[in-house]
Amino acid sequence: MTSFSKLSPKAAYDQARAAGFVEDEAQARAVSALESLYQALEDGQGEARGLYLWGRVGRGKTWLMDSFYRSLSVPARRQHFHHFMRWVHRRQFQLTGTPEPLRQLAKELATEARVLCLDELFVNDIADAMLLGGVLIALFEQGVILVVTSNQAPEQLYADGFNRERFLPAVGALSEYLQVMALDGPQDHREHPGEPEPRYFIQNNGEADMLAGVFKRLARGRVIQREPIQLGHRSIAVLGVSDGVLWCRYDALCEAPLAATDFIDLCDRFDQVLLEGVPALDQGAGTGVIARGTEDAAQQVSAGDRQLPTLTRKDDGVRRFIGLVDECYDRGVPLTLSATVAMDELYRHGHLAFPFRRTLSRLGEMQLTRFGRG
Repeated sequence: MTSFSKLSPKAAYDQARAAGFVEDEAQARAVSALESLYQALEDGQGEARGLYLWGRVGRGKTWLMDSFYRSLSVPARRQHFHHFMRWVHRRQFQLTGTPEPLRQLAKELATEARVLCLDELFVNDIADAMLLGGVLIALFEQGVILVVTSNQAPEQLYADGFNRERFLPAVGALSEYLQVMALDGPQDHREHPGEPEPRYFIQNNGEADMLAGVFKRLARGRVIQREPIQLGHRSIAVLGVSDGVLWCRYDALCEAPLAATDFIDLCDRFDQVLLEGVPALDQGAGTGVIARGTEDAAQQVSAGDRQLPTLTRKDDGVRRFIGLVDECYDRGVPLTLSATVAMDELYRHGHLAFPFRRTLSRLGEMQLTRFGRG
């Protein structure tokens, strides 16, 4: 893969175009804005104002942010949004008893980084929603420059959330301090041609699961263990573990009460994850309760008398599945699946259809050889 290390955002984009990258007018506008910010930070040319890049999946938001991040010589931190909020919650707890803990953690971050790049800002956890406004305002007061990607415009974030009025300071801060740009081009850049590497298999009734052969190939004759693994404080049944490769069933990971931190731990420990027995995820009668999983599994929230969205019995697991795919994608960990339906039939209708679009796009990119840590 061609390295874009220390190329400016515009130089990296021009190099990608020369290598066959499909030109995109919306991306070109974003590149121009990122180039201006890069010049302001590196050479003191112009105002250093952060950016909020939003749009549908596959529009190149993460690629653009990462090329910007790699170009910088000033101190910078790049994190997935959920990793960042994990740090915020942990650091806030550690600062219990400290006056204005959010201001204190913002000062700490400002001493480490001039620029903070946050990928995939998506809020559906009330604890994150209540904190985010204060965190952002404190960071902006400390002069930290933010570059953010999201599938939603600032005013769309946490749109149906409980006590949303308490989230509005976050919306206001994003709109006031960042240049908001929509990447609305027609091209899904994750669909660029590449050498295929099938990692999604349909398992018909009565057929042996194809993941057994995949696991054997990835294990390469090394020792295979069948004992359960520990994730957090829970024991997870496995079908096989071998030197960086995990093979288990969908229900073992996605129907267990695991949270985002558990999937972070999983990707710390494994370079390949095989998930067997993924069912059709949008079937089942509505239950009328909030699914607790992934981002908010560990925290119970009092909902009062509000009308809760209609969810299915499977949406607990769907949220965790979304979180698992996000973490594997962000960490470059190939996720190989066997399922009972085609990929585009996994979740066609339901309350989680919007975030699941991102899941499908990321699973699609995982079907190419170029995806992965190596």
